Amino acid sequence: MQKTIHLAGGCFWGVEKYFSMVNGVVSTEVGYANGNFENPVYEQVYTGTTGFAEAIKIEYDDSIIDLDGILTHLYNIIDPTSLNAQGGDVGSHYRTGIYYENAEDKAIITASLVELQAQHQDNLIVVENLPLKNYYTAEERHQKYLDKNPDGYCHIPQYKYNEIKH
Repeated sequence: MQKTIHLAGGCFWGVEKYFSMVNGVVSTEVGYANGNFENPVYEQVYTGTTGFAEAIKIEYDDSIIDLDGILTHLYNIIDPTSLNAQGGDVGSHYRTGIYYENAEDKAIITASLVELQAQHQDNLIVVENLPLKNYYTAEERHQKYLDKNPDGYCHIPQYKYNEIKH
């Protein structure tokens, strides 16, 4: 069965590229999640004043990879203790978050975050766990950005992409 989840993990270019390589992920799309108005554009979101997070929409086949598997991949590419920053990307639009459409996903996400916190006993994790309030697809120039620009910037180290098991 195909399911959907929205994830924020810093700049959406690298997060999208990473998840596009994960077995069981059917499609990825970059966009803006959980902000304060309709139809934002990148130049607005980039100011950090809109409430939006750069996020990706993931559609996945849960007979191949379940939500726990998706979350394990997310935790592999973020610093869950870094507030409003990932790598060199700083600002509230670069925060980390998990935004669910289906209420039954909340318990899975919550349990996963409790386990993640246990792995970071000395630091508080700051990954949001919220229902999806809104989501808007980003401009075409941002879709599959690292496929179009292989030498483009990404805060995720190359070895993380090489570790993905297909």
